[in-house]
Amino acid sequence: MQIAAPTTVLGYDEVVRLATRYDVPVEDALLIALNLYGISSDQETHRARVSVQIASAPHVPWMVIVPLNAVQSPFRLVGRDLYLEEDLVGSVRRVDADEAVGGYFRDNGLAATLNPNARSRCVGCAFCPNTLEAAADPRLAEERELTELLAAMVEQHPRRDLTELREVTVSTGCFEREDAAVTHLLGLRTVLSEHGIRARIGFLTSVIGSDTAFAELAEGVAPFVLRLTAECFTRRDLLLKASKAQLRRAEMPVLLRRARDAGLDTSFTYIVGLDPLDELREGVAALGAHVTDFPNFQVYQAHNSIMAGFRTPVAEQLEFYLQARATIEQLLGGRGLRPQAWECYRPLWYFTFAGESLTGGPR
Repeated sequence: MQIAAPTTVLGYDEVVRLATRYDVPVEDALLIALNLYGISSDQETHRARVSVQIASAPHVPWMVIVPLNAVQSPFRLVGRDLYLEEDLVGSVRRVDADEAVGGYFRDNGLAATLNPNARSRCVGCAFCPNTLEAAADPRLAEERELTELLAAMVEQHPRRDLTELREVTVSTGCFEREDAAVTHLLGLRTVLSEHGIRARIGFLTSVIGSDTAFAELAEGVAPFVLRLTAECFTRRDLLLKASKAQLRRAEMPVLLRRARDAGLDTSFTYIVGLDPLDELREGVAALGAHVTDFPNFQVYQAHNSIMAGFRTPVAEQLEFYLQARATIEQLLGGRGLRPQAWECYRPLWYFTFAGESLTGGPR
């Protein structure tokens, strides 16, 4: 399908029309649009964690991370009510500043994300909003400091029990060398084991790529999932920091295949909106053949006019993302992989994937 000319105003009727055209729930289309456009409000906050309930499906709250000062957004927050132009489409239960912190929980306490190496100091990629966050996260270099972080996180856990964790994801935040990353992961496994935590470790990275490193991870860290930070397939030298850009597009499928051959689980992260759809299709098809876990696809958010300029043409329209969603479903749907809601705050899927219910909610 060809994407129509830009719509001047995105109203509820237009969302319904697009949802019907692409056979997705209206609720999914609304949440994708919310991630794309952000929210206009009187809070003047660059980024915030917002708990949203869509009016037509109020039994399922969703966490989104969006700017609350998007003055041109068709979404408006008035008190706790969320409007799309003049239509009331949902409500906001809670708003928290999106600060970079040492760690936090997902999936009702069954998954944890760690930022052990100062994510807020990682400013290399042109499109990354981390420079807009409060720099509250630490750089943890020793096992002792990881132990202290886990001790602090116990107090935040809904049941005060980290042994029930099934997944611990490490957000790299400036690991620029393979040896430093592997050493950290070995230390993390040691600390987790000492605390009786047998969770799989996931690592977002583009610096680990040697067979030697894969062997070390398989022996000393597994269960482990390598989440390759692909991010985009075009303009990589322009958009990515050096440690990511030096990994060439043609090398990515080979890297994932070698990681799988070493006995590791594999996935990748990708930002929808930076590449044209034909490049997305080609790149996802190549990488998708070598993953064991559903990739993390994120809606690209532009927090200022400069970041908006990085979008591929027509990626400022909701229809682009619905078409990208359909393309990815065609490529990955037959492999039995499905998105997990807790793994991504800016996804393309909420209630359904290729017509299949993900939550028991609306179709």
